[in-house]
Amino acid sequence: MKARAAKKVFALCVLNLLFLNSNPLRAQETNATLTGTITAATGAPVPNAKVTAKNISTGELKETQTDSSGHYTVPNLPPGEYEVSVSAPEYSTNTLKATVSPNGPNTANVTLAGALSLSDLGFSSNQAQGTAADQARLNKRSHMLMLHQRIGLIAAVPMIATVATSFGAGGRGTSTTDRWLHMALGSATGDLYFTSAYFAIRAPSIPGTQRRGQIRVHRALAWIHGPGMILTPILGAMAFDQKSKGEKVHGIASAHGAVAIVTAAAYGAAIASVSFKF
Repeated sequence: MKARAAKKVFALCVLNLLFLNSNPLRAQETNATLTGTITAATGAPVPNAKVTAKNISTGELKETQTDSSGHYTVPNLPPGEYEVSVSAPEYSTNTLKATVSPNGPNTANVTLAGALSLSDLGFSSNQAQGTAADQARLNKRSHMLMLHQRIGLIAAVPMIATVATSFGAGGRGTSTTDRWLHMALGSATGDLYFTSAYFAIRAPSIPGTQRRGQIRVHRALAWIHGPGMILTPILGAMAFDQKSKGEKVHGIASAHGAVAIVTAAAYGAAIASVSFKF
């Protein structure tokens, strides 16, 4: 009797163990996998994008990243409603809802909008889907042109002051304060101008990019204010020397004022050409 009772107890223990172990297995069998592809507005895949799946009922979060082809996989998700959030550098975050069922397939494809529309800058869709080297080149060009724009706007301040002081710099005195101030402001303008020009000239070009509209006007005006910014200080130095000697400004130095006005006007028009749409 004792042996038979012991066998029954042993059998019950085995059944309990099997029952307890079967619960996790059944739970795993009911879990599902969520997959999808993350792309940009151009259709190009977005690698290394952060994908977060949030169970709306429980608040549980699971995260993953996209591979080089923009594909992602979130395994072992209990069935239910999920909020899928996707973010990536230089893209706006996008969120959508997805239903995950044990039968599947469970797919949630997401499109991210870029912070900058390359088509507005004249880039084709093929260029937008370039290599990492192309992207690095584009980033460098954007950075250098941004510096060109900022320094160019700063240069406009001493340029306006230089033009304003030019009316007092032409007095009969051989060494007036106005004349020295005019020269100092002109020198500051030239330094800022050529620093700004350096970033524009050294910015790497993007093969196949078409210059159109306002950019073409901006570049055309550079052929006026560029030589003018070289010629103006030369003529100004000649006029300054003549006035310091007590002489009347004569010869080509007398063209200093006219050249400076044309240069300043072309420079102002160049700034306006990229500041307002027309």
